[in-house]
Amino acid sequence: MANNKMLVNERQRDIGSFLVGRLLPFRKKRQVGPFTFIDHMGPFQIEEGKTVNVDQHPHIGLSTLTYLLSGKIEHRDSTGAFQIIGEGDVGFMTSGKGVTHTERTSAELLKEKKVIMHGYQVWVALPKDKEEMQPRFDFIPKRELPSWEENGMTMTLVAGEGYGRKSPLPIHSPLFMIDIQSSKETTELEVRGQVEGEIAFVVTHGGVLDGEDCIKAGQMLISKTEDECHITLEPNTRLLMFGGQPFAEERYLYWNFVSSSKERLEQAKEDWRNKRFPKVLGDDTYIPLP
Repeated sequence: MANNKMLVNERQRDIGSFLVGRLLPFRKKRQVGPFTFIDHMGPFQIEEGKTVNVDQHPHIGLSTLTYLLSGKIEHRDSTGAFQIIGEGDVGFMTSGKGVTHTERTSAELLKEKKVIMHGYQVWVALPKDKEEMQPRFDFIPKRELPSWEENGMTMTLVAGEGYGRKSPLPIHSPLFMIDIQSSKETTELEVRGQVEGEIAFVVTHGGVLDGEDCIKAGQMLISKTEDECHITLEPNTRLLMFGGQPFAEERYLYWNFVSSSKERLEQAKEDWRNKRFPKVLGDDTYIPLP
């Protein structure tokens, strides 16, 4: 592995009825641009006893971006939003000063046969002047995202700006997230001049070649420089490329909270313990503070 890159292996954790793999943060790199946290869900088949069922929990100081490679998930939050997020759609909940939400496999989805759940939830920290903004939820269906063919690859701009295009998703700081799929041939992905800021690649299928090394599915490659020229994709590879401009201030994490202030994290803890956060309408579930 070249010394201008870092390799991260997925670490699994159990969140109830299924396992997720965590890629960010890790010890040597807490953020990539404004991206603070990446969880990988699945792949697994939805069936009785094996579903997504995450009860009501809080967030501050971030936006959660849900992007599925397959399957569907039911999102509800305390802004009143209710949305079924499907394959290739983008669900983007901005917590700001405080929000609660649930994520579940809907009863309708359970009726469908052989549904494979596979996707990512990404946390994007908010800039300091927007950490206490009003919560909101945005949804962009797959058909509205910029998608194009380039050098034998299919590319979809999930969020932000890159390759001369702009996603319609409302974001709060300069960033990019791009879904890239190679064809049956080995292909070269040119990066220089196409995106701005720190850069990372999460391999979801296949493999990426870096000199004599091969980065496989479940691993993340981070460039230590902002001018990485290109990488080589093996045939039938899929990856997510993301990053952007880092913030000047450090971000602190505790549980589901992100903030530039340790004191604000303590306040969020007290607010959740004392049930002062807004609630999802009609939902009395509650995940205790760890």
